[in-house]
Amino acid sequence: MPSYDALQRQDPAVFEAVRGEMLRQAEGVELIPSENYISAAVMETMASVFNNKYSEGYPGRRYYGGQQFTDQVEALAIERAKALFGAGHANVQPHAGAPANVATYFALLEPGDTVLGMDLSHGGHLTHGHPVTYITKIYNFVRYKMKDIETGEIDYDEMREVALREKPKILLAGFSAYPREIDYARMKAIAEEVGAYAVADMAHIAGLIAGRAIRNPFDDGFDVILTTTHKTLRGPRGGMILSREAGLGKRIDKSVFPGFQGGPIMQMIAAKAVAFGEALKPEFADYAQQIVRNARHMAEKFMQSGTRLITNGTDNHLLMIDCVQSWDLTGGQAEELFDRVGITLNKNVIADDPRKPLDPSGIRLGTPAVTTRGMGEAEMDTLVDFMLRAVAERGDEAALDALHEEVKTFCRQYPVPGIDAL
Repeated sequence: MPSYDALQRQDPAVFEAVRGEMLRQAEGVELIPSENYISAAVMETMASVFNNKYSEGYPGRRYYGGQQFTDQVEALAIERAKALFGAGHANVQPHAGAPANVATYFALLEPGDTVLGMDLSHGGHLTHGHPVTYITKIYNFVRYKMKDIETGEIDYDEMREVALREKPKILLAGFSAYPREIDYARMKAIAEEVGAYAVADMAHIAGLIAGRAIRNPFDDGFDVILTTTHKTLRGPRGGMILSREAGLGKRIDKSVFPGFQGGPIMQMIAAKAVAFGEALKPEFADYAQQIVRNARHMAEKFMQSGTRLITNGTDNHLLMIDCVQSWDLTGGQAEELFDRVGITLNKNVIADDPRKPLDPSGIRLGTPAVTTRGMGEAEMDTLVDFMLRAVAERGDEAALDALHEEVKTFCRQYPVPGIDAL
């Protein structure tokens, strides 16, 4: 962990915020499925001198001099990413997941072209065509949904009908709040039938794919995979675009730079290389599989208590709970209640939710971060018990205070990587 001595001397106010966040993470439970902890090595790399270097262009083709070491770390990141996912080409420069998605649209589409993606309320993402995003002013987005929210099965027949009618140029798999596996082979067949690119946004599940805990879309012939590099992949915040064929990768490179972004953030690219190196180690596969085991165990424990889970379980790292039917709480009320006792998760819409997004009917939670801390199935039992007690004791401030202290004591047994004991 960095010493923060210079920060403490120069800017005590910011130092106190940093220290407060370290304490919050060390003493609390992180169940937001899109959050995770980076290693000390990744953290050190993010704070390295690569921050000082402009590096527009790509390795061997830069617009500035002095690039021998930036080329070295970006080439490492590219080769490790390709090895992790079986890709023919990797662009590791996107600053985040949303820019990676938009740059891919720019590479593969013309203005007015159609994208068929998952409906937001059924688990999709804002960048998959929600009307509040600017990208919908450029492209036409149409949607598919689950056929049965009790099982989570996507309505592939409806997807095919929409694809035949709308003739999308991209058929987009992927989600931000969907607990089940996707039938990539079936989606690829539909894409081929209508002449569309098969693209997968695996931002949430990249680490599970890298660790061979769930299926890789490239194994079923997908053309492009988009992802963030944090979340289950346990790297720095950033994005990445992978393509099965190197030829398609050249179009993507031009779209990322100079088409959409300026200079790459080199300290983050170096940190991506470190994280990808960690994910190539055998123990990362054990970690990815434990994430899924933990999530499934947590789901079973909740359902045994009578809690209603959307899709009645999970195949990946996340769970969706209908709080209104389960506990007579809105998602916003549940988020605040669990935050009160040191358990962090997020409110989330559920399928065809009658409530508004800022106070929806559900919550979303997952197991990547707690698994990083070394927790297993037994600890999932404890976490579910904590949450059910919070629900039962709501309104009793003394009981919630006592529960919060229990959560802190429990968390201290499982150190956060990269954060020394405080």
